[in-house]
Amino acid sequence: MGDDIESLKIHKIKPRTTSDHVFLPVSDPPQQHVEPVSEAVGGSGVAPSDPIDCAEVEAAVIEALKTIYDPEIPVNIYELGLIYGVEVSEEGRAEIRMTLTAPACPVAGALVEDVAEKAGRVEGVATSHVELVWDPPWTPDNMSDAAKLELGML
Repeated sequence: MGDDIESLKIHKIKPRTTSDHVFLPVSDPPQQHVEPVSEAVGGSGVAPSDPIDCAEVEAAVIEALKTIYDPEIPVNIYELGLIYGVEVSEEGRAEIRMTLTAPACPVAGALVEDVAEKAGRVEGVATSHVELVWDPPWTPDNMSDAAKLELGML
């Protein structure tokens, strides 16, 4: 009877040997280590041919920065208080100091680069330099009243 049972088996499972390899599916591709972005540069590099009004260009840079929104918070980065300072020299160099709501912000590099790029497009700006700083640390007190109102904090 033993031979009859063996003849009825369709598939036999081959025992695994130590040389067999098992490949398991990977759900996510391995993450590459990316250095954090702490500064970025933008602009054409071409100095303005006519003298600029530094205060006017600074105001235009701030308006440009108000078009950049934190992807997690529906408020622009200027009203959030992430921009610590904007200074424009007579040569058209815009210096911007900014921070983030948290050091582990997943879009940190993109925000810093976006600030440099948008500031660099402002008329009168030859180059923009953005420096990411952590001192003083950002707190909700940095937000404008308009931002607090938008987020229901007033």
